[in-house]
This record gives sequence, C-alpha cells and structure tokens, in this order.
Amino acid sequence: MRILVTYPKILQVVAQEYIKILKKLTFDRLAGIPYTAIPIATAVSLFMNKPMIYTRKEVKEYGTKKTIEGEFEKGEKVVVIDDLITTGASKLEVIQPLVTKGLKVSDIVVFIDRDQGGKEQLEDKGYHFYSILHLTEMITILETTKILSKEKAKEVMDFLVTHRV
Repeated sequence: MRILVTYPKILQVVAQEYIKILKKLTFDRLAGIPYTAIPIATAVSLFMNKPMIYTRKEVKEYGTKKTIEGEFEKGEKVVVIDDLITTGASKLEVIQPLVTKGLKVSDIVVFIDRDQGGKEQLEDKGYHFYSILHLTEMITILETTKILSKEKAKEVMDFLVTHRV
C-alpha cells in the first residue's frame, strides 16, 4: 500500500472504495494514520471535500510541538482511515491523542483486514470497524487468477490462521 503514491490512478480507485463506505457514515473530518494512510486520506478528503487531520508519530522538539496537524474543533466527529489492520494497536495509538484533544472517534475504515484479530479488538473497545477487503479474499482472488500458486496461497492462509491475535 505504501507505493500507492507512485500510481495516482490506482490511488483514485482506492479512494473511491473508501468513499463507498464513508458515504454511509456521519463525521466532520478524516484522520489519516501515519504514514501510509496519509496520502489515502488526502485523496478521500479531496474527493469528498471533507477536512483532514493527522497525528504525528513523533512530536518535534521545535516549532508548534503539535501532536495533531490540521485544524479542528473540540467535539467534532472524526473517522480514522488506515491502509490495513493486523492487531488494531496502531489505531488505538492514533485515537488516544484525538480523544485527549476532545475529538469523538467511533468509526475506523481500512482497505485490508488481515483477519488476525484487529477488528475484534477494536469492536471490543466500542469502535465501529469497516474494511474494503479481507486478506483471505485477496489470496483467493490471486490464486484464482493464477497470480499466486495453490501452494503459496495455502502457505499464506496457514500463516494467517497460526498468527491470529
């Protein structure tokens, strides 16, 4: 997903897939998770004409020393966007400073759910979780189209099952 920035046409298609889910949600602004989801959230923001913010992984020692970049108002509802989910830990890390600053987060949207327990972890904490694709669906598609051999597909599926959180 990190190379999406190199392919604007594909980034547009990916953004449109997010928008299909986001149109059904109520929110004031988007929050992209650093770093991979920032270009995705930017593309979605442009298409939907919705403002965007993002949290910093590390706060600079100089300048504004902000933990959140972009303007927002306390009480606004934010939907968090990321490229994929494994355990849900990075989503929780990003949500914390948003909530601390008075923003409301209830929805998280990712492109790929790796089916390793992240969805359940977030839902257990009361968040609504949405994904465009499941990794298991992708593996099946890649195997069906002969991009991935049956042996490699089985190896990946076995890995997912044995490494479930």
